[in-house]
Amino acid sequence: QRLMLKIHQVAAFSDNYIWVISDGSSAWVVDPGDAIPVIEFLNESILKLEGILLTHWHGDHQGGVEELCDHFRNLQIIGSRKALKGPSRPVSENDLVHVLGATFTVLEVPGHTLDHVAFISTSELFETPVAFTGDTMFAAGCGRLFEGTADDMFHSLNKINKLPETTLVYCAHEYTLANLEYAVHAEPKNLDTWDRLNEVVAMRRQGISTIPTTLGLERLTNPFLRAPNSAVLGQRRSEKDNF
Repeated sequence: QRLMLKIHQVAAFSDNYIWVISDGSSAWVVDPGDAIPVIEFLNESILKLEGILLTHWHGDHQGGVEELCDHFRNLQIIGSRKALKGPSRPVSENDLVHVLGATFTVLEVPGHTLDHVAFISTSELFETPVAFTGDTMFAAGCGRLFEGTADDMFHSLNKINKLPETTLVYCAHEYTLANLEYAVHAEPKNLDTWDRLNEVVAMRRQGISTIPTTLGLERLTNPFLRAPNSAVLGQRRSEKDNF
């Protein structure tokens, strides 16, 4: 019987989430923008870091890499095609990455940045399929279009949307409340979105994290995933930027 893998949440900065995948003794970390909370968590949990997955080049996702490399020897660092800190091994569409016995598939999901990738696993070592989506898909939202186009983001979200609806989506920020406040504006007749907004208001009052989300819930309530075409997505994105 192989040990199931666990995914732990480490909070960083004001609203970032760094994800730690562990088998109880070893760990991989996703998007460590800051090394300090990661090192604290690994020390408390008595976990040895083996590798790092990076979704894109922004500093709040890779800023802690060099310090983690100083702290832990021989880390595998796997990231997008852009030269990332580390040095990292670049991956592209459909590449396979092995993490603590689980296989992850790489999806290229440009839009927020041109180099953005997501890491997807349907391994039996997780209870459900999992997706680390960085800043491409958020709970009820998507990343700002800093480098890519609405067309890029539309195709990227639809790529993620081909996963099973039970997929747990681990994004990198706690933006859910603000995203839902916009979502009810974008789709005022969508009762699922209003229900989710009320739930999230209550959760955030109690300091409860809203991440991970499920792909099934995103299909019901995410106005960017629900956009019928890239023109509508682009219109919603620029509206949200100024909302």
